[in-house]
Amino acid sequence: MISFLRGKIKNKGRGYVIVDTGQVGYGVFVNAVFYADLAIGQELEMYIHEHVREDAINLFGFETLSDLEMFELLLTVTGVGPKSALGITSTAGSEEIRSAIAAGDYSLLTKVSGVGKKTAERIVLELRSKIGSLSSSGTGTAAYGIAGEEIDALMALGYSTTQAREALKGVDQKIKSSGERIREALKKIGK
Repeated sequence: MISFLRGKIKNKGRGYVIVDTGQVGYGVFVNAVFYADLAIGQELEMYIHEHVREDAINLFGFETLSDLEMFELLLTVTGVGPKSALGITSTAGSEEIRSAIAAGDYSLLTKVSGVGKKTAERIVLELRSKIGSLSSSGTGTAAYGIAGEEIDALMALGYSTTQAREALKGVDQKIKSSGERIREALKKIGK
């Protein structure tokens, strides 16, 4: 699973960039806001969501972990695919999307091509309770004392951001060592 890329923009296409990581060039779809800030030859780092389908493997890149988490949260909604989720993250930042969902504001969501009123209502209905679990810190875990590197370590082992976050929330706060916290989280995931 690819979770993070560091490299140079080799080329830009319609809604995607090719990131040269040295030996391999990855085609990565990015939202419109991130795309507009990128230039050919620019060095960059991005968080990746790897979307595997029967007929394709697509990479979606995000400037911040918060944007990636919002994208992945949107994908949990019935009827929302990666293109719609990317469109929503192109319309507004993750904080603005979070606020709109919490407030039940459908208008922000319906601005996206392919997201009608019913889909927007479903997004609000399915995510309103989950949205509170993401903090504005970017990792959604500050209130639980979870370090970003702990989530990154679990993601490197193949777990999703959500699985990693939930497992780490259940770890005793008295445990301060990241290594111990990760071991405890792995035990919780294994149950």
